[in-house]
Amino acid sequence: MQRNGSRPAIMQRICRGGSLALILSAGIAGMAQPVAAQQAPAKPAKKATAAPAAAASAKNSWVKLCEKMALGTMYRDGKEETRYSNYCLTQAERIDGNTGRSVVTAAVRQMDGESKQYFMVMVPLGMLLKPGMRAALYPKDLWEKVQKNENVDESKLKGLKLEYTLCHGGGCTAQAESTPELINDLKTFGGMVVFAVNSKGEAAGFPVSFAGFEQAYTGSPADPQQYASGRRALMQMIAQRQQEQAAQQKKAAQPPAAAAPPPAAPKK
Repeated sequence: MQRNGSRPAIMQRICRGGSLALILSAGIAGMAQPVAAQQAPAKPAKKATAAPAAAASAKNSWVKLCEKMALGTMYRDGKEETRYSNYCLTQAERIDGNTGRSVVTAAVRQMDGESKQYFMVMVPLGMLLKPGMRAALYPKDLWEKVQKNENVDESKLKGLKLEYTLCHGGGCTAQAESTPELINDLKTFGGMVVFAVNSKGEAAGFPVSFAGFEQAYTGSPADPQQYASGRRALMQMIAQRQQEQAAQQKKAAQPPAAAAPPPAAPKK
């Protein structure tokens, strides 16, 4: 008899984090930019600026992280036995250098025992769930144009619909099945812009580059300890920058010191 291994709890753990930190739960919130003209990329205009200017800096590094996860316990031959499963995340995360929070995270999840893989995207909290999340995938030549803020022919973009599955402290995650076709697109296209609708009813665009995806997806997993160490160092650097900025703001807010009165003239 199996116990303590219900599937919903497993899925929540994967989405909320763990030592891998489905870095989808790392939190990232600073790059959302309104793109009112592109709320739904399903029917794009023929000629237009196809992504926010922020895409010019959207260069992500992808990494594969793998871990064994306890599924629960069962009894075999009268003995209690813990069942484990391997799962891997090939992911890219954009971090706001001022706050240390996640702007957007994308990941392909692979788990032993699952017949399907899933492509997951996390955006900051404050998005409307009912409209759902969509993405526009850009061929490499068009992605390069977007980097230069050039107009592109949006009829050549490829649409992708993702369904919201979970919201937590780090943001809201949506997913779509990682079909062989989608995996090939991630390998061969230049990048994508994810669109979510904020509380004002405006579409917010989150660019994600696919540079480095294929090498990470097909390669060996990264050392999780080295990855965690590098991430801690980054967070420490951002925290130090925040302290320095706070000190500068405090200093600037202080009123200037009053000038000392001139010395009294000597008595005759």
